[in-house]
Amino acid sequence: MTRVAIVTGGTRGIGEAISVALRDAGMTVAANYAGNDERARDFTQRTGIAAYKWDVGDYDACQDGAARVAAELGPVDVLVNNAGITRDGTILKMTYQMWKEVMDTNLGGCFNMAKAVFPGMRDRKWGRIVNIGSINGQAGQYGQVNYAAAKSGIHGFTKALSQEGAKLGVTVNAIAPGYIDTDMVAAVPPEVLEKIVAKIPVGRLGQAQEIARGVAFLCSEEAGFVTGSTLSINGGQHMY
Repeated sequence: MTRVAIVTGGTRGIGEAISVALRDAGMTVAANYAGNDERARDFTQRTGIAAYKWDVGDYDACQDGAARVAAELGPVDVLVNNAGITRDGTILKMTYQMWKEVMDTNLGGCFNMAKAVFPGMRDRKWGRIVNIGSINGQAGQYGQVNYAAAKSGIHGFTKALSQEGAKLGVTVNAIAPGYIDTDMVAAVPPEVLEKIVAKIPVGRLGQAQEIARGVAFLCSEEAGFVTGSTLSINGGQHMY
């Protein structure tokens, strides 16, 4: 039986690598995206993976989007909550809107999407949910009280929801990436990035495919005894 997976923020960066890894594992993948239509079209042309547009911070849009995927591709067995944004600034400079946008997308998106697909997983007695946290949700980061709070919340969300799903055949896990060679990290000033890399014991940034391989395992049949866990993939930068 072919599993159907939704990957939020699935057309670029870590999300793209996850979408491709799940496709290569034999799943039918729906890659969600929020705004860049041209990038999404290019992604679909290159990978053959269908892209679906909706805002994960919008509860109703998530309900409608997940229903559309199920109608077109089949019941959703796998959810990867990867979508995330940054609105960095110290708390003295951070506006409420900067706080709210990050919380709505990064943490609220996990709730919205899980709410949309969990009932079906429960009824079918099988499901995999993987939430993408962050090293900065574990260790904190200057100028990111919104992002760190949202990502830290993801780890708590994961542990709590895993307890609800365990007896239903639904596993819920998280991955906490360190600094990965993506567009988001590329936007960091070179002098700052140099200092970050200097603190990574393996001496380099991670690759998106390294995160994707961890996700693919947690979404597999073989990972049925793994739930409520956070897998840190950070080159040894933070032990948690």
